[in-house]
Amino acid sequence: MAREAAGHPGQPQEPSRAIALFSSSRRNGNTGKLIDHIASELDIEVIDLGELRISNYDYDHRNRDDDFEPLMRRLLEFDPLIFASPVYWYSVAAPMKTFLDRLSDYLDLPDLLAEGRRLRGKRAYIACTSICTEAPRSFIDTFVDTFEYLGMQYGGIAHVDCSHEYSPAAGTAESAALIERIRGLPEK
Repeated sequence: MAREAAGHPGQPQEPSRAIALFSSSRRNGNTGKLIDHIASELDIEVIDLGELRISNYDYDHRNRDDDFEPLMRRLLEFDPLIFASPVYWYSVAAPMKTFLDRLSDYLDLPDLLAEGRRLRGKRAYIACTSICTEAPRSFIDTFVDTFEYLGMQYGGIAHVDCSHEYSPAAGTAESAALIERIRGLPEK
């Protein structure tokens, strides 16, 4: 099982290690199983966004006392970042959308701008499940456009069709390819 925590800001981390952000209405559902498999293979932590108190984006920034900024300080110590969400109505799970919206804080607030620039050049990957043979373009674009805007490098996606539930065998090729890309190994 992958290491899971909401964050330990005081612990030093290796800057070249990956970390996964997970969001779903079911922690042990299809996407949870997929990201746990990937995390186990990479020996990385999975942060469940649903376990954190992250408020919706607020133009007046009255929400700075929630878990978002401590989480971001922690995430900035990792590269690459893996974003895991099931496809819900052609988009990401609600906590993931809230997280992505809150990245605006690092573009809006003068005291966070320098920290936000640390996202530039970081590698980012997507892990997702749906009941289709491919992830919808709108789902993928939510991430890819965000990564591009922030200057991050999109590294690829592992999508598993879970029309008949998730099984490790069903996602083996997709997750193995993503794991190899993250490790920097040539794909088979």
